[in-house]
Amino acid sequence: MEPLRLRCSVQNYDWGKIGDESHVARLFSMNSKSEIEAEKPYAEFWMGTHESGPSFVLQGDESRTLKSWILENPDSLGERVLEGWGGDLPFLFKVLSVAKALSIQAHPDKELAQFLHKSHPTIYKDSNHKPEMTVALTKFEALCGFVSLEELKGVLGSVPEIVELVNNVDVDHVLNIKEQDGGEKVKTYLQSMFTQLMSASKDNVSEMLFKMKSRLSVDNKVRLLTGKEQLVLRLEKQYPGDVGVISAFFLNYVKLNPGEAMYLEANEPHAYIYGECIECMATSDNVVRAGLTPKYRDVQTLCSMLTYKQGFPEILPGIPLNPYTTRYKPPFDEFEVDCCCLPKGASMVFSAIPGPSIFIIISGEGSILTGSMEEEKITEGDVFFVPAKTEISLTASSRDDNSSATAGALQLYRAGVNSKYFE
Repeated sequence: MEPLRLRCSVQNYDWGKIGDESHVARLFSMNSKSEIEAEKPYAEFWMGTHESGPSFVLQGDESRTLKSWILENPDSLGERVLEGWGGDLPFLFKVLSVAKALSIQAHPDKELAQFLHKSHPTIYKDSNHKPEMTVALTKFEALCGFVSLEELKGVLGSVPEIVELVNNVDVDHVLNIKEQDGGEKVKTYLQSMFTQLMSASKDNVSEMLFKMKSRLSVDNKVRLLTGKEQLVLRLEKQYPGDVGVISAFFLNYVKLNPGEAMYLEANEPHAYIYGECIECMATSDNVVRAGLTPKYRDVQTLCSMLTYKQGFPEILPGIPLNPYTTRYKPPFDEFEVDCCCLPKGASMVFSAIPGPSIFIIISGEGSILTGSMEEEKITEGDVFFVPAKTEISLTASSRDDNSSATAGALQLYRAGVNSKYFE
């Protein structure tokens, strides 16, 4: 089978970067041959089969959804993928351009996703879980997972506004607990405090945020504020009076450099703060939100579903496969991501593999070739679905043309089923 060119969907959520500032906008414009609207936010570029943002197969003058094409061509998935996930892609591939914080959220496991979809189908629109991985394109900021016991004690000792909003008994227990007392005890008190905080009345939260801002304003005159304190003040400007602002003290502040990645398992709290990234996940759009958002909040579900696991998330530097390609392998069967950067004139063969892939050209230009197709030019914004057992060759442009911003190095990303699934 030959690779298929795709026309992909964009999401204009209000946290996205505006107009030309957004890499998502540029990719979507090149992919769809449409103009960028200068004042519009461009947040997410979706590549896959999810009905909330489907991709379309471009064949001549007609287009059809990738999902419908796969249903008619199930061999394109390969035997193992077809057996494991039926007639659909098990992963959803995205590019994100984040200008302001996304909601404090978590994604349900399969059992909870099925329950939520059945009970609230208009809010939770599918029954799948949504583990995900983020690969930073630029410097990227996020909140992810609960802070360690040591840092939590520091928060309770230095943020009096949180102590005013939660039960003093829980605070005393955490301040006096020792590492050897056991993680389950800590989880119990952490869950109690976090639930009380997220459930606090709007009036109480607004009052505590006012107190916190005033206190930090005074402190800033005599000391340098911590990174977390500076972040919380940024979030308060974006979401005034929102409980998600003060709850950020409970979560790890993660800063990824370009090329670094982190993965998120089910039922782990997180919020992306700023930057641009590649994202891959199981095919789902289930999000349980509780702060930093004007959207529907399901505080009770979020606080009851979290694992309350503490500690800094694992940062993945990627595994070099060859001089041009780095692979990011999370502990999920559904997906892995490769980053390939070809210098001017260089070529790279992606061998045939047992499952399907989606390729996106992030920057540069060049050509794509398989054994059964003529060489085609490729450039920024081009997206291809590559069926299982299909070998492709990619070559970066060798032109030395300073007038072309896309000439020279070719950078692309590939999403596919995790190779360990086929072992």
